Amino acid sequence: MCGRVRPSEGDRAVVTVEDVFVDEQLEAAVANELSAEQVAERTKALVGYSYVADDYYEVGREMIRSHARAVQSDHPVFWDEAKAAELGHDTLVAHPTFVSVLGLIMQRRLFEEVITGYDMWQIMQTDQRLIMHQPMKPGDKLACKVSLESFRQSMGADLLVSRNELTNQLGEPVVTTLTSIVARAAIEVDPELIGKLNAVMMHVDNEGVAGKTAADLPVADEPPALEPLAYGAIDFDTLEVGQELPVVRKSLTLGNLVNYAGVAADPNPIHFSREVAEAVGLDGVVAHGMQTMGLGATVIGDFVGDPAAIYEFNVRFTSPVYVPTIGAAHIDFSGKIKSLDPETRRGVIALVAKQGDRKIFGRAQAMIQFN
Repeated sequence: MCGRVRPSEGDRAVVTVEDVFVDEQLEAAVANELSAEQVAERTKALVGYSYVADDYYEVGREMIRSHARAVQSDHPVFWDEAKAAELGHDTLVAHPTFVSVLGLIMQRRLFEEVITGYDMWQIMQTDQRLIMHQPMKPGDKLACKVSLESFRQSMGADLLVSRNELTNQLGEPVVTTLTSIVARAAIEVDPELIGKLNAVMMHVDNEGVAGKTAADLPVADEPPALEPLAYGAIDFDTLEVGQELPVVRKSLTLGNLVNYAGVAADPNPIHFSREVAEAVGLDGVVAHGMQTMGLGATVIGDFVGDPAAIYEFNVRFTSPVYVPTIGAAHIDFSGKIKSLDPETRRGVIALVAKQGDRKIFGRAQAMIQFN
């Protein structure tokens, strides 16, 4: 999700643990115009709501590199066409979590029209599932079908799942994502928070309106199934169940967070303003969930030899990564091979991420096609 301010509409703001944006929704929340029950009933009725984003997203060569840098990957498939070709690629390919760059853009309408009436600063992303049908490449024009997949209630909270289906200009499937969030409605808003947010939010006088270009691209009702490819992955026969991955430490400073926010077009102040982060109940500035997931995919990609061999990656977020104003936060990644299938030459890697003794991921698994 993205951050934006509409000065002409007044100082209205909405804050979430993974998201900040200014919208009419805050006004309704402050005035308590909708009860939690009414919000839940309206959202439940919208399960199955879907649309194709008006504008396609064109993948750029330099954006692939910028994102790879933001998730700390120097793997040659993101940087060097000649070396990418040696691994079986006809050009550079995007990082497995590159979808975070365009996901917020494509989902804007969903979060403006479907998730309304919620106290959005109380929204938390809990799970992310990425299914990679084929690597993204420079020049890909991606159409995105967005839908509200499911809704249920548990322990006073609303649990929602959104789905993105990305296809290219040939109508082929590229990536499918499923994002689970927990939301709460009808919680009183602290008016002082509004002023703090607008004091640090990115301001834009007038936001441009893109054309409706996606209508020119084919969007198949049932895109053809594509089998995973191993590309330059390591040999299946060199692996064994229980084999451990080397421990890798990744470090994040405030500069890393600001850079990632720019790459992912997500200027949420909780990722760079300690005052705002603490105002919404956090212990300090936190890293983006997709940034830590991206670091995890980088570690796995280096181990398997080719990140494009990752055909599915699932993460459950249990704790944010806290980053100090001065200094660095350190995340230690470890893992092991959970299972191997000799018939398909595929395997599952279980990943662990910790900041000190605190687990960042409750569950993280990657499915790999080996050679």
